Amino acid sequence: MSLKLDWTRSMWPPVSAKTAGIWQPWLSRAERYLCYVLLATATVLSATIGGHDLRWWAATGPLVAGSALWLFATVTLAPPRLREHPVFATLAFTGQLALASVLEARDVTFLIFVIFAFLAALRLRPLWLAFAGLAATSLLINTLGNGGPVHALRERPGIWITLVLVQTTAIGGGAALSAAVARQSDERQRMLDELAAAQAENEGLQQQLLSQAREAGVLDERQRLAQEIHDTLAQGFTGIITQLEAAALAKDEPAEWERHLDSATALARENLTAARRSVRALHPEPLDTASLPEALADVAARWSARTGVPAAVTATGQPRPLHPEIEATVLRVTQEALSNVDRHAAAGRVGLTLSYMADEVTLDVRDDGAGFTPGPGPGYGLPGMRRRVERLAGTLHVESEPGGGTAISAVLPDVPPPPEAAP
Repeated sequence: MSLKLDWTRSMWPPVSAKTAGIWQPWLSRAERYLCYVLLATATVLSATIGGHDLRWWAATGPLVAGSALWLFATVTLAPPRLREHPVFATLAFTGQLALASVLEARDVTFLIFVIFAFLAALRLRPLWLAFAGLAATSLLINTLGNGGPVHALRERPGIWITLVLVQTTAIGGGAALSAAVARQSDERQRMLDELAAAQAENEGLQQQLLSQAREAGVLDERQRLAQEIHDTLAQGFTGIITQLEAAALAKDEPAEWERHLDSATALARENLTAARRSVRALHPEPLDTASLPEALADVAARWSARTGVPAAVTATGQPRPLHPEIEATVLRVTQEALSNVDRHAAAGRVGLTLSYMADEVTLDVRDDGAGFTPGPGPGYGLPGMRRRVERLAGTLHVESEPGGGTAISAVLPDVPPPPEAAP
């Protein structure tokens, strides 16, 4: 993980809107009340164990009161936005450190109060100024009790410089690293929130797409049924009427009358079978009681039993429930592909593969039949399959050549079932 420090920001821990309700009250209280606690603690200790007379307190008391008033003005009264302003933060820190240093110079016990200057330095910007503030605080808090910074640096510079560097690096480096981690965490959370919102929007778009596809599918089914009724039922009824009219004209010829009546009866039975087939085609019944792989296996088995052509079904990946529109489309493409093989391919065998992948499902239908030259053509075969698949943001690929068999591949998005439809 790479952490990049922004030298234009303060080291005060940033609080995102998501975590403000948890941490912001505690940070605000710590900043608002700790300064008074430290000042009061140092004052009480100085009064109880310092051994100072009234004259000393006459000079020190106003400094304590002035420090309290300065804190009240810069910490308590100042709104958060003003405290974050670089100029105001610098002014507040300078006043706090100056007052605290004067008090420590009068009594080393007040170094307890100087500690708050470390927190005030963390608000300084840019970052180099914050480190400078930490270094100044460290130098004063450690040397005022030893004759002051000038005397301490003159007598033992190595020790005091090393102490200041270590203390500044530890406090400043830790605070800067913590701030960088917090900002990176907030940025990551923001990206996750955006990703979740985009995913929710994508799911809504998928549902909208499926709804539109359902409406388009209804229209296509109406057109298909209209064509099928015209090609089968309407022509069959026309034939029945023709035979019945011929039978009426031949009522004086029993043999001819019976022949026409038998033909009308046969046509009526054929039309009834065609009507039932059309009704069954309106709903993918195999999916009512079986999973998609099981439904495909059942369709292939019944097709093989009817045509005498072996059809092997294989499923790869981890089978999982899909949106009903996706499963119905896969089943319809399978039925149409097998129907095309039966009508046109003269194949010796057929293989079907259903593949569940990370974000899509693929159906491959291959036969070793006569093949053809792919291209636009009439009818409801390949064009109908392509329309079904593309309505659901999928793709249909056809590979074939005369004498080389045919391979059809339908790729559809992996859309989970809606909550009310999930098992």
